[in-house]
Amino acid sequence: MLDELIAAFSALGQDEGVGAIVLTGSGEKAFVAGADIAEMVDLSAMQAQEFSRKGQQLVNLIGRLAKPVIAAVNGFALGGGLEMVLACDFAYASENAKLGLPEVTLGIIPGFGGTQKLARLIGRSRANELIFTGRMLTAVEAKDWGVVNAVFPAGELVAKAMETAGKIAANGQLGVAHAKDAVKSGLDMAEADGMNYESVHFGALFSTADQREGMRAFLEKRKPVFSGR
Repeated sequence: MLDELIAAFSALGQDEGVGAIVLTGSGEKAFVAGADIAEMVDLSAMQAQEFSRKGQQLVNLIGRLAKPVIAAVNGFALGGGLEMVLACDFAYASENAKLGLPEVTLGIIPGFGGTQKLARLIGRSRANELIFTGRMLTAVEAKDWGVVNAVFPAGELVAKAMETAGKIAANGQLGVAHAKDAVKSGLDMAEADGMNYESVHFGALFSTADQREGMRAFLEKRKPVFSGR
């Protein structure tokens, strides 16, 4: 499944007809319930490290995509499931969602970036509590903690995520891509360096057809027609 997801996201990233991506699980029970423990139980230390690296390859790919990825958490998002949520640009959850990193209850730790991404998102103390106890957050707790942006009834979740994806896709895709990189890369820089990085992106967009179309459309009081160029 990791290989299939890597292939799918790679293809979506190269598809010029895709402006935004919604990632969700099948049905209403689970987004991703976690890895198959039966497949993991007899891994050697080296095999386990390789498995971790494969999962990190997927979450890093999601983060690097120029297109925004929205997680629609439609049930359990545990272990690698929550780590995939953390890889997305933001997340919505259904009212029945449960999110957690229960790896310590199995005698291991998160391996798909959970120890790094969760602490950066919600702070060290809250990340430590969640990781050290292995407990699950309810959808409301996840929203209060900043793990998801909003909570919706299960029957409305995907439609809400698709509605937001549509709004993103209607914007200038070059601008969205540059904004995603400026935010993501800037978080790993000192603020002054991040500000300079933002200016570089800002200036680069003024050499694009989308910038000219967007601003001319505004001045002409019409809807812009972006070309991605």
